Amino acid sequence: MAAHCRGTELDLSWISKVQVNHAAVLRRAQQIQARRSVKKEWQAAWLLKAVTFIDLTTLSGDDTFSNVQRLCYKAKYPIRADLLKALNMDDKGITTAAVCVYPARVCDAVKALKAADCSIPVASVATGFPTGQTHLKTRLEEIRLAVEDGATEIDVVINRTLVLTGQWEALYDEVTQFRKACGEAHLKTILATGELGSLTNVYKASLVAMMAGSDFIKTSTGKETVNATFPVAIVMLRAIRDFFWKTGNKVGFKPAGGIRTAKESLAWLSLVKEELGDEWLTPDLFRIGASSLLSDIERQIYHHVTGRYAAYHDLPMS
Repeated sequence: MAAHCRGTELDLSWISKVQVNHAAVLRRAQQIQARRSVKKEWQAAWLLKAVTFIDLTTLSGDDTFSNVQRLCYKAKYPIRADLLKALNMDDKGITTAAVCVYPARVCDAVKALKAADCSIPVASVATGFPTGQTHLKTRLEEIRLAVEDGATEIDVVINRTLVLTGQWEALYDEVTQFRKACGEAHLKTILATGELGSLTNVYKASLVAMMAGSDFIKTSTGKETVNATFPVAIVMLRAIRDFFWKTGNKVGFKPAGGIRTAKESLAWLSLVKEELGDEWLTPDLFRIGASSLLSDIERQIYHHVTGRYAAYHDLPMS
């Protein structure tokens, strides 16, 4: 992953001036959804690219060592070898971007990836995920423990209350402390946009998270009633672009929650390409948080190669 984002001072005058044109954002979101996707070889190539952006995730109460081990194996071998061979991609080392687990499962993931001789990063959610409603001291300790166990990326959740009540200094201070607790690990800040009340709040929270030194901003935990949506993504991507223009710092983007189909993943890639350019289409600056998306991508690639859809037993599940 690229070097850490260098945080900047909190610029309250910039934050106070923010206004989002709601109607324009919704129009742009409709454009993205109405567009026809690429076909055939082009589609297969873009889908393989999408695989390399996935943070393959399991965040269930019944996670065990064995299902984390399966997840890690799937992260290393995301697409069946014979399908990659048919596309002349079997020597390209295609893996997912990371595996993402709860803090208590970080050791399991590190152990499983080491056994598979694989250097994919382990990401851990932290800071009272998914609500962020635990004491700050506990949340900071959770980050430190996950890093000690071998997580090199930490997906933190912000305290939504601070956004809803406009406490921007407190939010900045909180994320700055998360940044410090991460040490060398990369900080991905989840805004839980479905709970922020307005697109203007989404833009402001994005700015504050970036000013505080987040390496990525992420839409959702996947546990809210509304997760990654195109209107929210457009606002976050434009905040990333504005922040880059103003500071020279490139911050990554991660939509998460509810992205399940290959077709949807292509829409997300094209949105990032159009809003931020090709230089953002790298795992250093773009991730997709997903658990079931990979299965559908593999299914579409199977169809592209064989001309028929896979039966349930044809593709090993993660």
